[in-house]
Amino acid sequence: MNARDEQQRDRTEGTPTLSPLHQLLTDCASLMGDGGEASVRAVATRALAHYGELDDDAKREFFAHITRAYDADADRVRASYRQWEAARAAGGQGTEELTGLFDAVEPARQQLLRRMNHAPEATPALVDMRADLLRLLPDHPELRPLDHDFRHLLTSWFNRGFLRMAEVTADAPAELRAHLLRGERVHPMAGADELRRRLDPADRRIYAFFHPSTGNIPLVFVEVALVRGLPTEITPLLALGPAIPPGTADTVALYSINNTLDGLSGVSFGSFLIKQVIEQVGEQLPQLTLFATLSPIPGFRSWLAEQSGQDGELRRLVADMDASSDPSMLGPAGTARLRSRLLPVLARYIAVERRADGRPLDPVARFHLGNGAAAWQLDWPADPSPQAWDQSYGAMVNYRYEPAELERRHEDFVRRGVVAVDGPMRALHAPGPPPDRRT
Repeated sequence: MNARDEQQRDRTEGTPTLSPLHQLLTDCASLMGDGGEASVRAVATRALAHYGELDDDAKREFFAHITRAYDADADRVRASYRQWEAARAAGGQGTEELTGLFDAVEPARQQLLRRMNHAPEATPALVDMRADLLRLLPDHPELRPLDHDFRHLLTSWFNRGFLRMAEVTADAPAELRAHLLRGERVHPMAGADELRRRLDPADRRIYAFFHPSTGNIPLVFVEVALVRGLPTEITPLLALGPAIPPGTADTVALYSINNTLDGLSGVSFGSFLIKQVIEQVGEQLPQLTLFATLSPIPGFRSWLAEQSGQDGELRRLVADMDASSDPSMLGPAGTARLRSRLLPVLARYIAVERRADGRPLDPVARFHLGNGAAAWQLDWPADPSPQAWDQSYGAMVNYRYEPAELERRHEDFVRRGVVAVDGPMRALHAPGPPPDRRT
């Protein structure tokens, strides 16, 4: 304990008070006691209120304390393991002993978090608590076991079976519309007019997953445009303009997907949402034949900068790209020449280059390929925004979702590390060595 946990004196009444951190740690000890359900609810409510008073230093001390104080009991784990081994050596299945071992290896802090969840509105508060933990984690890796516990519990609490998909319409509650404005990070919106363009016309739709504990806060939402032909630029999808009759569209363009709660990072349900959107829109408009994204390539430019240090051709490409911050000034011939050099390198980055675990380097590629989509077409220039230029020189990629192929491609990707490449991108793709499956 540091000075923050020492008793502080109320100068007007002279009565001792405790810091919010000290009170919170006392609450945690009470929660792990033998109180009844009503007592647990009251103490959990008080604990979350005290947590809300902490600054970042106190939050770090709280996280460090519960990581240490409520870890698994090493002696109990060893004893449970020996009992399981003895039962199996005696010719039994050891079923009861294995259950005891499972109980022993679970850190007590998971039970602490479950009991905190008894408070009213506790689940969103614990999601926010994990967001604080994730923010502090890069500088305090010793807290990683606690994050593992959070992720384990939140994955259960936000199981797909609890989620409800709904289309968000222009008459949605103001609170919900505000969450969409704040939550859009791929293609940020300046205000209500831009949101209306993405909600109101018949050729634009937004679908979201909701959870009973979060009310009007969407956990994840996807923005959809009904268009003719595969989109190759983002500006026409975002611009204010006339809508096309949905019955004349042949393509569902999924152009933005956003998680709104930082505390649910790593708890994946976006893949379920995309597949359900494809199914629902396809049933409503049977003439639609193409389901595809127009996706950013966030890691490309930084990767290219690293590679160019050892490759003269890539170094020249970087120099030429840096000199072409406004591709519209190149003219059609100049754009075509630069595109012919850029696209094969983009294809290599998406489909060939791998992390140590054998998965593609690009996080968006990992998401869509893991869903069973195929890398289909590369587009440049596609996004003129400064953010896109910093990420990928304004390049984007279409991932195509073919319902009949999703399961096979998903299994190939997950089990064998196969990156599905098809369509125009196939001509650019030079298959690399088998992926390194180390973890």
